[in-house]
Amino acid sequence: MTDALARARAVLAEFPVADGHNDLPWALREQVAYDIGRRDIAADQSAHLHTDLARLRSGGVGAQFWSVYVRTDLTGDAAVSATLEQIDCVDQLIARYPGDLRAALTAADMEAARAQGRIASLKGAEGGHSINNSLATLRALYTLGVRYMTLTHNDNIAWADSATDEPGVGGLSAFGREVVREMNREGMLVDLSHVAATTMRAALDTTEAPVIFSHSSARAVCDHPRNIPDDVLERLPGNGGVAMATFVPKFVLQAAVDWTAAADDNLRAHGFHHLDSSPEAMKLHRAFEESTPRPVATVATVADHLDHMREVAGVDHIGIGGDYDGTAFTPDGLDDVSGYPNLIAELLTRGWSTADLAKLTWGNAVRVLGAAEDVARDLRTRRGPSNATLEQLDG
Repeated sequence: MTDALARARAVLAEFPVADGHNDLPWALREQVAYDIGRRDIAADQSAHLHTDLARLRSGGVGAQFWSVYVRTDLTGDAAVSATLEQIDCVDQLIARYPGDLRAALTAADMEAARAQGRIASLKGAEGGHSINNSLATLRALYTLGVRYMTLTHNDNIAWADSATDEPGVGGLSAFGREVVREMNREGMLVDLSHVAATTMRAALDTTEAPVIFSHSSARAVCDHPRNIPDDVLERLPGNGGVAMATFVPKFVLQAAVDWTAAADDNLRAHGFHHLDSSPEAMKLHRAFEESTPRPVATVATVADHLDHMREVAGVDHIGIGGDYDGTAFTPDGLDDVSGYPNLIAELLTRGWSTADLAKLTWGNAVRVLGAAEDVARDLRTRRGPSNATLEQLDG
């Protein structure tokens, strides 16, 4: 494995990781209210975060979609305002660390950052609640640099069903399909992580551009609704999209799925939201783990998903979306953003070629963003902005 790790680092030196999802902005909001000087990522932040500049460099990260996620209990204009604050946080980070981070809006920007040895920094909104049912707000987010939007987070919205909520509109409503079309016209990637399988299929039926899954793994390997069914993976070659495998243990290891359900029940029984990562909630989590040991995912667990996803969707349609700083637990060997070489080394031992790995880490993510840009250029010659409303289309 030592030889494989050296080979992995050589691969990443040429074809760095373009990771689909990192929740550092939300962690900075929760921990220090965006006072980024108190969480200076130029210094070692391993006591507080999965992410800092040294570990990004050690991990071979060359591009990062920073999530500008806001919780779903923020609704309406409050969700929009919080999303703007998240966007501003990313902009502050880019401005503070210009030698390491470069703002990226296009595939060409990603390549330029790589050539400069900087980390291309893109933004992804996580959940359609961030636009408050407004296509004009969607366009404003694009103008501010958001290059994908996950259609839902953990809860349904008025026009789209989430993977972890009860069926609402049966996938996408008429307005939901209009959101997808407007994202295509703007050049914003449609992200299908977190959405129900019915929503995945409806979006694929509607979109004129490639889609992504910014942080989802294979449902056939781990039966969790956050993961991608094989019939959807099979459609990615025809669509041109990319499914980016996530590392979150409760999505990749079946034993961890079952353990997490029990741990979440324990949090709720003590009056906490099951996603609460406050010190008090984590203390309760640790006590639960002491009495009921947590199943541990490994690098091999994630590699199993990537093997399956490559088999079903093809090597041109897979990527990586770790979800660092958005999860309480990580697999052994993928403890933080420095861990990507361990995954690449594991795939090398399984016979993945350098050409395959170059697509997985870098090439596919750059290609899918460029393809969305190409579709948008064409669509803008044929139709103008949509001003349709939820009320007009859904009644």
